[in-house]
Amino acid sequence: MEPAPLDTSGLKITPLGGLGEIGLNMMLFEYGDDIIIVDCGLMFPEPYMLGIDLVIPDISSLMERREAIRGIFLTHGHEDHIGALPYILREINPPIFASPLTLGFVREKLQEFGLEGRVELCRVSPRQSVEAGCFRVEFIRVAHSIVDGCALAIHTPEGVVIHTGDFKIDQTPVDGELTDLATFSRYGEEGVLALLSDSTNVEREGYTLSERLVGEAFAQIFPACQGRIIVAAFSSNIHRVQQVVDAAIACGRKVLLSGRSMVANVQIARELGYLKIPDSILIDLKELPRLPKDQVCMITTGSQGEPMSALSRIAMDDHKQIKLEPGDTVILSSRFIPGNEKTISELINHLYRRGAEVFHENVSEVHVSGHASQEELKLILNLVRPRWFLPIHGEYRHLVQHARLAQKVGIPKERCIVMTNGDVVAFSGGEACVVDKVEHGRVFVDGKGVGDVGEVVLKDRKHLSEDGMVVVIIGIDQSSGQLIYGPDIVSRGFVFEDESREYLEQAKQLVVECLGQHNSEMLGDWSEVKQEVRATMKRFFKKTIERRPVILPVIMEM
Repeated sequence: MEPAPLDTSGLKITPLGGLGEIGLNMMLFEYGDDIIIVDCGLMFPEPYMLGIDLVIPDISSLMERREAIRGIFLTHGHEDHIGALPYILREINPPIFASPLTLGFVREKLQEFGLEGRVELCRVSPRQSVEAGCFRVEFIRVAHSIVDGCALAIHTPEGVVIHTGDFKIDQTPVDGELTDLATFSRYGEEGVLALLSDSTNVEREGYTLSERLVGEAFAQIFPACQGRIIVAAFSSNIHRVQQVVDAAIACGRKVLLSGRSMVANVQIARELGYLKIPDSILIDLKELPRLPKDQVCMITTGSQGEPMSALSRIAMDDHKQIKLEPGDTVILSSRFIPGNEKTISELINHLYRRGAEVFHENVSEVHVSGHASQEELKLILNLVRPRWFLPIHGEYRHLVQHARLAQKVGIPKERCIVMTNGDVVAFSGGEACVVDKVEHGRVFVDGKGVGDVGEVVLKDRKHLSEDGMVVVIIGIDQSSGQLIYGPDIVSRGFVFEDESREYLEQAKQLVVECLGQHNSEMLGDWSEVKQEVRATMKRFFKKTIERRPVILPVIMEM
């Protein structure tokens, strides 16, 4: 006897981003007429996304149901979880629920985009619950590489779903705030319908090292430094900033903050009491020349080798106020984000050319991950004991390997669902399966334009970057349809015109011969003329030098 079909009117979980990729995290929970959103993150562009500044999730599938959205719940304040809010909030405007520091970062972001006061911001503390339609959401403290990280226990009519957010189990956190394993265990005893768990570090065996070890590394490195110390870190890593400051104070050094996001985030964290930095320790750039080099510690952004960052300009000896000298020390206190390895390697080489000593994660424990490794992932699985397991946050291989890890601790293979973006997973009566696929994707942000650059434009940009451009200018008589000007050929990124005049003259002659084979009626059809010119040039360039430039015929009516 076949099982009865699943009732798809129950709970639905749909990822719009963050699965099969790093970043762009956004998850929908829907029951009846109520929807809540967990996280709203961006992704930084991949190498092929030429000229793109940011990538945000496509929420077009939500637009017809925007009135049903009861709230956006944020797990923590990293850009891949909150960065898309200023763009998404132009289309939808539900209340936002988050822990204090996360909300502080969101408020700063909304001010920057002129959205302050237009969005309801609701501060939530760990172990506090929030009602949102038919959902009740409890925030659970977790350790991560940012203060105030939270998992979410989402109470639904079908049962409890736990979303871990990004987490690790740090037994010696800098602020003493442990991952709340007791609450995870309590939910495991009461019964959990589904667990959605962070897969980022599933390939790492054992346990993730404690953040406190980074402070110990600073305590060893700082006293041995004779010149200035420059520490590059992510501005959101408040614990890391605190440990740099503590090490600087212990060595009698003043602290200079550099980078707009670093200055802003430190100010927010100090105002909320998460950072303890005496005013007397902080200096500004104009005080720098008056201080001995062994009394200066600079905390900056730019650990990924971003071209316009202060650290990159210092490394290139292009910073007006700061010049590296032999004896100075640079500490890159962050992970090498995949795809940035070559840029960071070049940054390190330039720093060494300036005479600096460089420490990074490959040679010293100046960075630890904020994500759980295999043994921590197993512990959460064993504490929660979910009926269904859905791995989240990671590339596809991470999701598959996390599902296999869950099977090792006793969750049946048939109860592990590896979702991809757009999948609609329905839960009813304790059963679950993928029932639908909704529209999803990536929206590109280029300058002030949002969504006006698509895959076709990116393909054109790639084509231009690889093969250059050739413009063929032609003047045609309006009355007779005769060629009376040109063709004139201008190229960029294709050949050096001064050294290729003879070659371009051959191209011009081919255009003249091509147009001479057609009557005036055909020459009066501009689209036909452009097509003929483009085809002629394409054949010529391919045959002679095997290049494929972008060919743009321009016709002037005279």
